[in-house]
Amino acid sequence: MSADLNQLLLVFKAYIIGAASPGPSNMRIMGIAMDQGRRAGLIIAAGVISGSFFWGAMAETGVSAILTEYAQALVILKIFGGLYLLYLAFKAGSSALTSDDKLSFQLETRQVVTGFGLYRRGLLMHLMNPKAVLGWIATMTLGLGPNATTATVVIILAGCVLSVTIFGGYALLFSTEPMIRIYRRARRWIEGTLAVGYGAQA
Repeated sequence: MSADLNQLLLVFKAYIIGAASPGPSNMRIMGIAMDQGRRAGLIIAAGVISGSFFWGAMAETGVSAILTEYAQALVILKIFGGLYLLYLAFKAGSSALTSDDKLSFQLETRQVVTGFGLYRRGLLMHLMNPKAVLGWIATMTLGLGPNATTATVVIILAGCVLSVTIFGGYALLFSTEPMIRIYRRARRWIEGTLAVGYGAQA
């Protein structure tokens, strides 16, 4: 029992480090929360969390392991994910090069993104992120030894709840007034950093 507990603690530690470390999803949540506020940040975080639950379930059923067997499927996923990240890099780069006056005009005339639109963005980002797939495969590999029980699998999958705290926490933290003030003062630098970050992840 002690061995099982130690194994589960190792799994959850690996999951927390992987989910909380800077990546496309976290950067997107930060950017949206600072730019559009807490509600928008939480909505896009909900999309990312849903994607995390999806890949966790796929890892549990072995579907994501099949993706690693069929290299073509994973390559296609990487291509689409890379293209999406390059698109985000282009958007962030364009914002970084836009003056504050011009951006204010664009914000007044831009099409409002609905709550579902933000949720869909977060979901698509995590679904097309091959690192999320491989991360869950690694998590399941750590937790599922030869003596693993169904209860062990369920407990590991329930660890997805940690993503609510992690991704939701990013949305709450970066939508605070101090963070929003920092974003407004250093918007172009922040967007430029995000553009480089997206491009590097692609």
